[in-house]
Amino acid sequence: MGSFISSSILLLFLLFPTIIQHAKPAMSLPLSTNSRWIVDEEGRRVKLACVNWVSHLEPVVAEGLSKQPMDMISKRIVTMGFNCVRFTWPLFLITNDSLASLTVRQSFQRLGLLESIAGIQSNNPSIIDVSLIKAYQAVVSSLGKNDVMVILDNHLSKPGWCCSDFDGNGFFGDQYFNPDLWITGLTRMATLFNGVTNVVGMSLRNELRGHKQNVNDWYRYMQKGAEAVHSANPDVLVILSGLSYDSDLSFIQNRPAQLSFSGKLVFEVHWYGFSNGQTWVTGNPNQVCGRVAKDMMRRSGFLVDQGYPLFVSEYGVDQRGTNVNDNRYLNCFLGVAAELDLDWALWTLVGSYYLREGVIGLNEYYGVLNYNWCETRNSSFIKRISALQSPFRGPGLSETKLHKVIFHPSTGLCVIRKSFLDPLLLGPCANSESWSYSSDKTLVVKGTYFCLQADESGTLAKLGIFCSDSNSKWEMIADSKMHLSSKLRNGKSICLDVDSSNAIVTNSCKCISKDNTCDPASQWFKLVDSTRSRSEEQSFLHFDSIFDLPGKGFPSNLLVVSI
Repeated sequence: MGSFISSSILLLFLLFPTIIQHAKPAMSLPLSTNSRWIVDEEGRRVKLACVNWVSHLEPVVAEGLSKQPMDMISKRIVTMGFNCVRFTWPLFLITNDSLASLTVRQSFQRLGLLESIAGIQSNNPSIIDVSLIKAYQAVVSSLGKNDVMVILDNHLSKPGWCCSDFDGNGFFGDQYFNPDLWITGLTRMATLFNGVTNVVGMSLRNELRGHKQNVNDWYRYMQKGAEAVHSANPDVLVILSGLSYDSDLSFIQNRPAQLSFSGKLVFEVHWYGFSNGQTWVTGNPNQVCGRVAKDMMRRSGFLVDQGYPLFVSEYGVDQRGTNVNDNRYLNCFLGVAAELDLDWALWTLVGSYYLREGVIGLNEYYGVLNYNWCETRNSSFIKRISALQSPFRGPGLSETKLHKVIFHPSTGLCVIRKSFLDPLLLGPCANSESWSYSSDKTLVVKGTYFCLQADESGTLAKLGIFCSDSNSKWEMIADSKMHLSSKLRNGKSICLDVDSSNAIVTNSCKCISKDNTCDPASQWFKLVDSTRSRSEEQSFLHFDSIFDLPGKGFPSNLLVVSI
C-alpha cells in the first residue's frame, strides 16, 4: 500500500495546527458529587486513586514513622502516583480520655516497643512527645503540604487488627461499638478537621459485620452518623460502607438512604481475592471472573447506574507476585475497575507494622513499600495500576469525543500504534489508540476507515480497510467477557493476544471454560469508554473532527498515513 499525504490533508496541517496540552489543572477543593462522579469545586471530575495508611493498631500512631520521616513517606506516595490517602483511626482515639491523653512515647512504652521509640525519635522527633491525636494531625498536615488528599476512615473502636465476627467492633451494639459514642466520635473528628482543606472525606465505619448486623439498624445509625458528620463539617464527602465486611450494598437498590443534604454521598465497597476463598485457584478463571464480577455488580456495582459514586476503598494483593489466587483475581478486578472507571484505595501503603496481632515488626506483603519503608516492594505493580490512577472520563474531561480504548489488565497497558504500517503494540494508556466499536462488532480506528483484523492464528493482528468479513468482527466472549474473539475466513475462532514483545497477535482462545490449570491473562482485554485525548508525546495526528463532520468523510480509496 502506498505512502503519501494527499494535498487535502497537507492543507489541514496548514490551516489547523494543533498542539494537545495535558497540563494537569489545579484541583479546586472541597469535593462534591455529580451523579456517579466525584468532582471539584469547578465541576471537573476528581478520581480518587488512594492508598491506605494504617493508624488504628494498638500504638494508635501512623505506621512507618519509626522507619522514615513522615514528609519522605508523603513524597513517596506522590511519586507512586497516588493522589490521596485513606487514613485509618480507631474511635477510642477521640472518645477515650485515657488513650487520647497519651503521648506517642507513652503509647509505645506501655506496649514495650522501645525500638520503635528510638526510630521515631530519630526520624520524626517533633511528634515523640505530643499526644496521639496531635501526631495524627501532623501526618494529615504532611500529606497536605504534598498535595495529597485525605479520607479519614473510622476503622474500628478499640485499637487493634481488623477484622473478625467476634472482635466486639463489628456492628452497632457490639461490646466496643456503642452507637451514641460512635456518633460523638464522628462529630468530634469532623469538627477537628473542619477547615483542613486536604481532608476531603470521612468514611463512617469500616467493614460492618457479625451476627448482629441487619438492614434496619444500618439505616437507623448510618443515616444519623452521616447527618452528624455533615453538620459538623459540610465540606467533606460522607462515605458509607455496607454489610458483610463491606461487600454488600444491595439493600440500597430498593431503599435509598434518606439524608437532609445532597452532593456529598459516596458509597464504598471492598473486594479482595480472598473474599471468595481459593476459588480463583480451584475454578476456571474465566468462569470465576464472570461469576464474581456479576455478583459484585448485583451487590454494589449497580450504584453507579443509580447515580452514586462507588469507591472501592480496599483492594490489594500479595506484592511478591507468588499468590496465584491473588494474581488471577487482580486481572479480573483491574478489568472491572477500568471498565467502570471506579475510584479506589489500595491496601496498603504499610511495609511493616510496629505491632500486629502480637508480632513486633511484622512484614506486610500486601504493602507497596518494603519492610524499611524506603523503596517500593514491587515496582512493576505500581506501573501496572498507573493507568487507573487517572480518569478515563467524567465531567470536565471531554477532551475528545467518546471512544473506546483497548485495555490489557495483565500489564495495565493499552493498544497503541506508531503508524498504520507498524504493528499494534501495548503501550501507555495515555498514548492509547481511539477506537469505535460498532453494532456490527467492528473495531475501527476512530477518524479513519481502518478496522482491526485477524489474519491467521499465531500472526500479528493488523489494520485493514475491508471490514465486512468475519475476520473484522470482534466479540467479547467467555463468562468473563474479557476475550476479544474473531472468526477467520476458514471458520476458526481466534482471540486477541499479546506476545513476549508486547505485540498484538491472534491465537487460539484459551481457558474459555472448565480448565482451572491454565491462565488466560494474556488474552484478557476490556473495551473502556474514554473521552481523554492522547498525551502530547504522541508523534502522529488525528483527524477526528474532520471525519466526524456530516458529509465530510474522505473517499474510501484514500490511504491516510500517520506521520
